[in-house]
Amino acid sequence: MEDRPRKTPAKFKAIPFTYHQEVEMEIETLTNLGDGLGRVNGWVVFVPGALAGERILARIWHNSANFSRGDLVKVMRASPHRVEPHCPLFGTCGGCQYQNLAYAEQLRWKQSQVREAFLRIGGITMDVDACVPSPREWGYRTKLTPHFQAPGADLDFPIGFLQAHSSRRVIDVPQCPIATEAVNLALTEIRSEVRARSNEFKRGATLLLRETKEGVTSDHHAEVTEHIGDLKLRFLAGDFFQNNPFILPAFVGHAIDLAKDSGAKYLVDAYCGSGLFALSAAKHFESVYGIEVSVDAVNNAGQNATANGLTNCEFVAGSAEHVFQALTVAGADTAVIIDPPRKGCDEVFLAQLDAFSPRRIVYVSCAPDTQARDLRWLVAKGWKVRSARPFDLFPQTRHIESIVDLERA
Repeated sequence: MEDRPRKTPAKFKAIPFTYHQEVEMEIETLTNLGDGLGRVNGWVVFVPGALAGERILARIWHNSANFSRGDLVKVMRASPHRVEPHCPLFGTCGGCQYQNLAYAEQLRWKQSQVREAFLRIGGITMDVDACVPSPREWGYRTKLTPHFQAPGADLDFPIGFLQAHSSRRVIDVPQCPIATEAVNLALTEIRSEVRARSNEFKRGATLLLRETKEGVTSDHHAEVTEHIGDLKLRFLAGDFFQNNPFILPAFVGHAIDLAKDSGAKYLVDAYCGSGLFALSAAKHFESVYGIEVSVDAVNNAGQNATANGLTNCEFVAGSAEHVFQALTVAGADTAVIIDPPRKGCDEVFLAQLDAFSPRRIVYVSCAPDTQARDLRWLVAKGWKVRSARPFDLFPQTRHIESIVDLERA
């Protein structure tokens, strides 16, 4: 919980509640940020750490134009799904939102939140598959990026992550229960090294700890290897790569099954990165094409194809305005997998995808809200969503991955 000033802040608006006023409420639901949502005389109040179905006492610290925020003071009637958090920093560290919620219930809420986003943002009413659980509920993260602010004279300065609901304050995190054992061992070592060299840092920094087949590295530019099934992928330690390898075979396999079941002869992997989907799918298609705006990523993907003995893969550095221009295959014979960043796809890309008119689109997303927004655009152009399946790549947190497939209506 973030420390709140005892005196009323100068910018605090004391309507409808005074500063630190304590109010009782029933928690109706959980938001997509993991906060409990309750109402006091019809007025919405968000309370981190409160669970659906609970009656709680909250202390108000912020009033906005149409909602308030409060800290959880007391659980007066607990949810049957409430459990004891593994981490003593839960509620203070901003990394996890659901450690106090039984894992089966976390999965149910993630399924519900995908369904709700599709309805509220996308205007799409549909059944959403059950959320696929991670094989590991704890100790699954193979990458951590702890950071610290300018050390100053304090040799015991915090090295860790942002405090919950803060954009600036870093709290000290000696160990992280969702990280692997090897990463936690390396975290202890690097924290000691940084503190021993504190006089070398004039400003703050972000550290890297990534575990791969070579062990744990803190060098962003180190070449590392990850195995997904029979596939061996090389990439730079600082590059983006999913950090829960334990669920990746099921996650990638589902996207590929959706693409190949369309009967397409060819596959296009847009936003291909180092080639995870394209290379994993290569044996199921006559030809596979990976498209990326990053030339370095295209080179890495090509090298990975060679290292894995895959000769039917071609990787192209395409500009954002002409993504499909270099392709010589027809959309009607092709399935397209897209895995955009959290912000989703822009309309320039969606228009090109629609014009290419593939046999099937498989949309992989780490943000169901922007995915729902893009689905709304595609549905308006005559596409139909066939299925949606969430995957829990990030247990104990609010984050959700979702895989959807579409065909022309």
